[in-house]
Amino acid sequence: MEYKDYYQVMGLARDATQDDIKRAYRKLARKYHPDVSKEADAEKRFKEVGEAHEVLKDPDKRAAYDRLGPNYHAGQDFQPPPGWDAGFESAGANRGQAQDFSDFFESLFGRAGGARAGRGSRGGAFHMQGEDRHARIQIDLEDAYTGATRMISLQMPQVDEQGHVTLKDRQLEFKIPRGVRAGQHIRLAGQGGPGMGEGKSGDLYLEVEFRPHAHYRVDQRDVYLDLPVAPWEAALGAEVTVPTPSGQLELKIPAGSNAGRKLRVKGRGIPGATPDAAAGDFYFVLQIVTPHADSEAARSAYRELAAHFAAFRPRAGLGV
Repeated sequence: MEYKDYYQVMGLARDATQDDIKRAYRKLARKYHPDVSKEADAEKRFKEVGEAHEVLKDPDKRAAYDRLGPNYHAGQDFQPPPGWDAGFESAGANRGQAQDFSDFFESLFGRAGGARAGRGSRGGAFHMQGEDRHARIQIDLEDAYTGATRMISLQMPQVDEQGHVTLKDRQLEFKIPRGVRAGQHIRLAGQGGPGMGEGKSGDLYLEVEFRPHAHYRVDQRDVYLDLPVAPWEAALGAEVTVPTPSGQLELKIPAGSNAGRKLRVKGRGIPGATPDAAAGDFYFVLQIVTPHADSEAARSAYRELAAHFAAFRPRAGLGV
C-alpha cells in the first residue's frame, strides 16, 4: 500500500488554512472534472483530489492524518504504525463514500461511521443532541484481568480563528471493566460533543487496544506466551514455574516435547465480561534454548553429547 501526500495532491503547504483548502479544491475540481477537462488522466486526478479534500476539509481527519508527520513521502510503502491514533478524539463523521477511496484512506479511516444526532422542538426552540465522539485508547493487558480506574489524556481537534487546525488536550477518568477485549468500546455517557439548546451532550466511545507486551500476545480472549525451556526439560519432562497476568503457576512439561508445542491452561486467559461468561485460555508455546558453550567444561559436555547421539540426524527431513 502506498502513502498518499494529500497536501501535495492539492498543492498546499502543511500549514494551510481551512479556507486555503476550500479554494484549492474548487480550483482543482474544475480543472479535472471528467465532464469538462481535456487532461488525459482527468478522472484519476479528480478522484485523488476528492479523496485529499475529504481528509483535509475535516478537522478530525486532518488532525489524525497530520499525526503521521511529514516523514512519509508520496508512493512510499506504508502501513499505519501501531497505536498511531491512540488518544485522539474524533467525531463519528459520515464516511458513506469511503468505498470510492483508496486502500490508504480506508487503512486510516475505515469504511463506516456516523454521527448520532437527535432533533426536537420545545416551545418553538431548536434543540439538537450533541454528536458522539470516538477515541482509541491503549490499556495494559493486566487491567483486563482485574478491571481498573485510569486517567486518559485525549486530544481533540479544533479550528482556530486563523483557520488552522489545532489540538486541545483534556483529561478524563474512566473505568476499565474486567474482561474487556481488544476492539471493545467503553461508553462514557455525556462526554461527547455538547448539544444545542436543551439537547443532551453526545457520548464518548473509547475503543480498546492492548499495549504491546514484552511477553504476552492476545487473540480474542486467549493469551499466548513463548516459554523458553532447556533441552533436558523438553526431552525428560519437567515441572516449571511460569508467569501469567493473573499470577504464577506450576506447569508440567511432558517428556519428549518439541519446539513449538502448545500447552493449554484452560480458563487462564482474559476473564469473561460477566460471572457466567467463559474465560479465554492461556497457551504456552515451547521454545527450546541451549546453553552457551562458553567454557571448556561446557564444550566438553557438548562433545560427549555429540558422541552419545552420533546416529542422530537432525536434518533427515531435508533429505541430507
